[in-house]
Amino acid sequence: QVQLVESGGGLVQAGGSLRLSCAASGLTFGSYTMGWFRQAPGKEREYVARISFNGGSTHYADSVKGRFTISRDNAKNTSYLQMNSLKPENTAVYFCTAARNAYTSGRLDYGYWGQGTQVTVSS
Repeated sequence: QVQLVESGGGLVQAGGSLRLSCAASGLTFGSYTMGWFRQAPGKEREYVARISFNGGSTHYADSVKGRFTISRDNAKNTSYLQMNSLKPENTAVYFCTAARNAYTSGRLDYGYWGQGTQVTVSS
């Protein structure tokens, strides 16, 4: 059974930083593109970032480029999202995702999802 478990969310002031982690189990982690999406209240789930199976390629939504960094440690079956210079509009539930045989920002291409972790940025 595949499980993706996010951690590291919380309350932070604008301008602050958080590091999200996603611990994966039940899958061959090194074969999967890992992604992060987020969903704010009343809004659709949106793409944030992705990293290729071996960490060689990364991609970001324009809104987070230069502030967020995605990484992974295949030995630990864990992916990370370092979020710096956080803004109130970054407040959302952040979801970890995994996609096999795809390197994409399309939500429907990701077959596995975590339960999400809440990030709240106060002004």
